[in-house]
Amino acid sequence: MTPNLSVDTLAALWLLALLLISAPASLAQMKVRVNWSATAGGQSGFWVAHEEGIFKKNGLDVELLHIPSSSRAIQTMLAGELAISYVDPRNTIEANFSGAPVALLAGVTNRFTFSLMARPEIKRVGDLKGRKIGVTRIGSSTHTASLYALSQAGLKPGDYQILPLLEVPNILTALMAGQIDAGLISPPTTFRGRKAGLNELVNLGREGPEFASVAIGSPRAYVKANEEIVRRVVRSYVEAIHRFKTNKEVGLKVLQKYTRVKEPEILEATYTEYLNYIESIPYVSRKGLEIILGEMAEKEPKARQARPEDFLDARFLDELEREGLFKKLWGR
Repeated sequence: MTPNLSVDTLAALWLLALLLISAPASLAQMKVRVNWSATAGGQSGFWVAHEEGIFKKNGLDVELLHIPSSSRAIQTMLAGELAISYVDPRNTIEANFSGAPVALLAGVTNRFTFSLMARPEIKRVGDLKGRKIGVTRIGSSTHTASLYALSQAGLKPGDYQILPLLEVPNILTALMAGQIDAGLISPPTTFRGRKAGLNELVNLGREGPEFASVAIGSPRAYVKANEEIVRRVVRSYVEAIHRFKTNKEVGLKVLQKYTRVKEPEILEATYTEYLNYIESIPYVSRKGLEIILGEMAEKEPKARQARPEDFLDARFLDELEREGLFKKLWGR
């Protein structure tokens, strides 16, 4: 039975229907798949954007995936099964040199956030000659960081064995079981390693150089075909980082959910650590990219002619800067 509605009510409903029909496409939720690639606090931007409704606020219907390791994530993006992901800049540059153009859209951390942890009997990085070193995957950020740390101690790739273990927590598990001798891990896993009595041979976050360590990337073909989606993802990331850094309750909540760490002291230490590591105004460090290109130039001729700008697409961040969003959020 149809309820009796007043003329004014019917008119209001008719007007609402007209508004919905004529609403611009820009208000529609745009579908996109984005990925976090490591169980580490540096991935908090996408976690917060998803959990706090920031993606939705910016008109995005996001499917948040977890494909471990940036090398695998890049392959998945190039296959068209994923749009945007956390990536390792060095791995991204290598993909470009191989004919797979992937652009770096934003910088997440411009320093290594890893520590090289070893079993208690190993006291120095140089003691790792002939030993087994755990990373997540070949071509991942952990792999890049391990190559740097080991080379600084005078070790060359043939001096040790690299074992891919898929996830950062798996590296700690393998260390504790004696299956590997050392490995690159990041907070919160770092704090668990210290608590377990492992030796922290080097903290690259404190002792390492400025380095383009983790970024957000996307295939250039996808960016060209979906500029508005990419624009909204970048904006969402910027707003989410501000929420993470200025709302400790939110930060601790996402860290607990996605890292599955329950110890309050480890969550607190992880949150505090990443307040310093994650870039508030997330440009990729050009100096950090220059260091990568300089290291690659020894074996890769293409790196000798390349410039940092060849791998960047910072226009979406530039738009936000011109708009005044960074000044609004951070006062600068």
